[in-house]
Amino acid sequence: MLSVLGSASLFGRDCNRREVMRVGALGAASLSLPELLYLESLAASQNHSQTSSAFGKAKRILLLYLQGAASQFETWDPKPDAPEEIRGKWGAISTSVPGVAICDQLPKVARLIDRLAIVRSMTHEHNNHSNLYTLTGFPAIDFTSETNPLDGRHHPFFCSVLDYLADQSASSAPLEVPRNIGLPFRFSTFSQLFRRAGPYGTFLGHGYDPVWTEFEGQATSKVPRVSFFDALKDVTVEDPYLGVTPESRLLISKDARLRPELTVDRLNTRRTLLQQLDDQNPQLNQSFAGKSLDRFSDMAYSLMTSRKLRDALDIGREPMSLRERYGMTLFGQAALTSRRLLEAGCRLVSVFWDEYKIVNTAWDTHFDHFTRLGDELLPGFDAAVSTLLIDLEERGLLDDTLVLCLTEHGRTPKISTNTRGGGRDHWSKAYSVMLAGAGIRPGAVVGASDATGAFVKDHPISPEDILATMYHLQGIDPATTIPDRVKRPVRLFDGGQVVEELLEG
Repeated sequence: MLSVLGSASLFGRDCNRREVMRVGALGAASLSLPELLYLESLAASQNHSQTSSAFGKAKRILLLYLQGAASQFETWDPKPDAPEEIRGKWGAISTSVPGVAICDQLPKVARLIDRLAIVRSMTHEHNNHSNLYTLTGFPAIDFTSETNPLDGRHHPFFCSVLDYLADQSASSAPLEVPRNIGLPFRFSTFSQLFRRAGPYGTFLGHGYDPVWTEFEGQATSKVPRVSFFDALKDVTVEDPYLGVTPESRLLISKDARLRPELTVDRLNTRRTLLQQLDDQNPQLNQSFAGKSLDRFSDMAYSLMTSRKLRDALDIGREPMSLRERYGMTLFGQAALTSRRLLEAGCRLVSVFWDEYKIVNTAWDTHFDHFTRLGDELLPGFDAAVSTLLIDLEERGLLDDTLVLCLTEHGRTPKISTNTRGGGRDHWSKAYSVMLAGAGIRPGAVVGASDATGAFVKDHPISPEDILATMYHLQGIDPATTIPDRVKRPVRLFDGGQVVEELLEG
């Protein structure tokens, strides 16, 4: 029987539509329904219009993820003319694009708006930390699912999908640098209670999870946090997102480092023996579990032997002046590390500004909204993102690196006075995201919210639309399918459309 799903040799990127249909016709009698559907999907992909000059322009993806839901009012969509209880304590600042203003607490980023694009009309119906929807295109069934990374109903993270698709069209040789890396640590590792879903390989296998780094260092600041699950008492937290020492580093997992007694030569010998054993067990190799295990083995070998990866993670090689421009915070240093990883050959890098120790932290500003934004979040974001964009541009990376600055939803128009320091609660009816780099139209502002930032006034855009645009820029047709656990073809997402207004040309 002709094997179609997961076949890199037969259906590479250079296979044209006529060849696909010819093979499908010749083997139709012996193909299963999933395989026939896959052939149709591939044919559609090969027949997809590529008239846009932006199609396939993104050779790399850099995700900056603001977990907790960043306020649209205090970032990309201020409302200076709205009543005070909506506009808040800050105003708007003019930018490098005439007529476009952003929050006045982002002066460095404001000078770079002509290099990026803003979407002000994001909207969806999933209002409680919809990380899964944002990162996969498929919303969680319920909040219990959203806080269970191992829920079997989840779909894979878009970087995991891209990693899988690249494997289908590339050689099986181990990568010198992992293709898909997540910084600064496994998502929600340091959460007080929840382990949030989203950035995982799910039914593609754990071998397609991002390779996560670990933070090894020391925070330089302590701050009182409101403990949502401890009668709203203050808990003092040493938070590295506030500041880290110069010696702090992001490292590959401790489990993947070579023990002193295990030299590279010994590791190569073990690898050869394992390959001989694998050759004797072809049934395991073809199974879902076997392929996942094989990829784990390749990835572990790559991690343990790659000097290129270790060098890329060594930000001590960078001038201290540049490190300080990025900001001596965990997010700033992770952003700098992401640029080094891209230069080293990593194709998919994700930097998460994640909650730390206490739930309702990061960008989840139910409490002390303006204090946290003014003292912690906005200064760190302004320094890191502005320096990152300039750094990528000066090194010739921005032109073919797609930068996505995403968050799972927005914050309420009206400021709550029922919490300590005031806050904005969850709001998914209207919020904003930012994109830059490969194929993105510089200076574009797409969509609009109404006068109070409560609802979309013009051009509603969903997380699926952003993913469709991302896949388009990667040169992947949205009709492409991937196999689930039982090899049924599954679409990359449901219902999204490429946002043409975001694209060059």
